[in-house]
Amino acid sequence: MKLKNANPQQVHGRFQRRLAGCAMTAALMLLPLAVPLADAREGVEVGKNSAFTKLVPAEDIERSAAQQYQQMMGQASAKNALGPRDNPQVVRLRAIATKIIPFTLEWNPRAKDWKWEVNLIGSNQINAFCMPGGKIAFYSGILEQLKLTDDEVAMVMGHEIAHALREHARERMGKNAATSIGATVLGQLFGLGQLGQTVTNYGAQLLTLQFSREDESEADLVGMELAARAGYNPQAGVSLWNKMGAASKGAPPQWLSTHPSGASRIADIERNLPKVLPLYERAKPR
Repeated sequence: MKLKNANPQQVHGRFQRRLAGCAMTAALMLLPLAVPLADAREGVEVGKNSAFTKLVPAEDIERSAAQQYQQMMGQASAKNALGPRDNPQVVRLRAIATKIIPFTLEWNPRAKDWKWEVNLIGSNQINAFCMPGGKIAFYSGILEQLKLTDDEVAMVMGHEIAHALREHARERMGKNAATSIGATVLGQLFGLGQLGQTVTNYGAQLLTLQFSREDESEADLVGMELAARAGYNPQAGVSLWNKMGAASKGAPPQWLSTHPSGASRIADIERNLPKVLPLYERAKPR
């Protein structure tokens, strides 16, 4: 009855106030749900993959990596330098990889379709790598000379896997293409021509690519998180780089040649430890 006696402006004003009140109530009800979503992810923050990765097809890079990897393993086998599957260090490496790999999907959805491989090459080199597509290899030198614990192995492996997940090789190739082949070829890279005619011999590039310091620092952080989620102590990153520094003897080993200095990366690791230690505490063996 009051609405019937009210003038149109009063009715309109009441309606507007009620509508605003309903909107505010709905917003307040949704707010508790929205806030956790923004903070839902635990771990390190490194941003999105570089836009340069889109200049080179992932399938081509991964296919070339698989071919190059098989060639390398074949050469090692021919020299009796490829660790057999029952070698204790091979068993160890594959066990660690099995724990880390399930946590790779969040960083790169393509990883679910990768044909992961883990091998050991007998060599004094202090080196390890993970090619695009999940092709991992450790050289016996890095295990034996540095006497790595499982936690330290996980840090090395996580670092190398991170390069593949973050597609750093693909990014470097994309940057090389963008700076060297000109506007006409860039049109081809965007689907107007045949990429294979412009960027060739991916396998050879994979062996000679050098990652930037930013790539290496990013791989440290992502690798540390992967190791922590798999139940390996991320504090091992500090002892690992202390061992690396001691092994360098004035000249960095191959695995360190393009990496940030040990002091700076240890500081970066220590700065980010609070972000990953809770992950490790939940995942570590009881």
